[in-house]
Amino acid sequence: MYYQKDFECMPRKDLTDLQSQKLVNQVKYVYDNVECYRKRMDEAGVKPSDIRGLEDLHKLPFSYKSDLRDYYPYGLFARPLSDIVELHASSGTTGKRIVVGYTKNDLEMWADCTARMLTSIGATKDDIVQVAYGYGLFTGGFGLHYGAEKLGLTVIPISAGNTERQIETMIDFNATILACTPSYAMYLAETAEKMGVVDKLKLKAGIFGAEPWTEEMRKQIEEKLHIKAYDIYGLTEIVGPGVAFECSEQQGMHINEDHFILEIIDPKTLEPITGDGKVGELVFTTIDREGAPLLRYRTRDLGYIKEAKCKCGRTFVRLSKPMGRSDDMLIIRGVNVFPSQIEEVLLQYCSSGITANYQIVVDRVNNTDTLDIYVEMAPDLFADDMASIEKLQKTLVDRLRSVLGIGAKVQLVNPNSITRSEGKAKRVIDNRKLV
Repeated sequence: MYYQKDFECMPRKDLTDLQSQKLVNQVKYVYDNVECYRKRMDEAGVKPSDIRGLEDLHKLPFSYKSDLRDYYPYGLFARPLSDIVELHASSGTTGKRIVVGYTKNDLEMWADCTARMLTSIGATKDDIVQVAYGYGLFTGGFGLHYGAEKLGLTVIPISAGNTERQIETMIDFNATILACTPSYAMYLAETAEKMGVVDKLKLKAGIFGAEPWTEEMRKQIEEKLHIKAYDIYGLTEIVGPGVAFECSEQQGMHINEDHFILEIIDPKTLEPITGDGKVGELVFTTIDREGAPLLRYRTRDLGYIKEAKCKCGRTFVRLSKPMGRSDDMLIIRGVNVFPSQIEEVLLQYCSSGITANYQIVVDRVNNTDTLDIYVEMAPDLFADDMASIEKLQKTLVDRLRSVLGIGAKVQLVNPNSITRSEGKAKRVIDNRKLV
């Protein structure tokens, strides 16, 4: 099934011609309307007239998450606020949010992207979609919501949380498609089992993304909920969910190439990597966004593409599951967490009885990510009473939750108990098997 067959099954030559035409227009549009890009292109000696098609994409300078932070909140917008009809945001590395704006046309494009995904898994007007992604500034809930509305599906905009009520609603409203993070899908499944109501569910499919998950986890979700589980890829900076989607063949995620150009680069040399199955950093260019366009945006996600035509008939190349990061960012329960954020908080309390020696341990227990932070106490605090230690521990937990947006377990440990290294300190241990 297709939503926009003319685009989804477009011959590759026609598709690359369309990308070239859109790229030329987008570069001129961005140069004329976004100071950051105009300045950066001028510094690189590149003018819009130098970009004649895809073959010239490499001439453009890269853009980075730090750009969105440096020009916070509206400095990268290409349209005045009077043309921006919606704002979304995700967390940044210093607590400042990454803000993106959407024009009416941007929202239509976004809805088309997620409508394609819903159609590709067999959704029809008879389906009822329970969207248990977060709403608000997070893009997850609205992205799926708009696509479902575009198709004429019935939407249950329940958002995340309140798990037993989620399951009751799923049963009472006869939801057939579930959209949420994979870890929350597992928690819903386990709760439904405890409630003894799995057989009452009418679900046939689930759309899961916003955090890394394994094929083993997919298998468990499918077995527990009796559904087909589909992957989706997106990021707030580019548009949100719907940049790429899995079809019924489940052999990689189709990139909506008529809206986004993907490059794979070596994160060290910055040179392009070509060919099926060759892993590198994903770099995206938006080619028809009006509100907050991005040129050659370094996502820091690692992955590879499959160029062969999919059995579903779509000609869009397919993207692998993300295979890690080229920087130190962690994705924990769908939230971007930088070790530098944690370190910044801990260092603020060194005068209160802790040292600068710490270790971050990420794991996955019962299909839910865990975040444990071990911090060495200073000798003075170690010799103090337990009440003082517990008070400081609670203060750190509260402060970290405020900064990170998720809960972390903090354990204050004995002085000199964290293993030292002769080289670079190993601050982060990620025990999750994500590939």
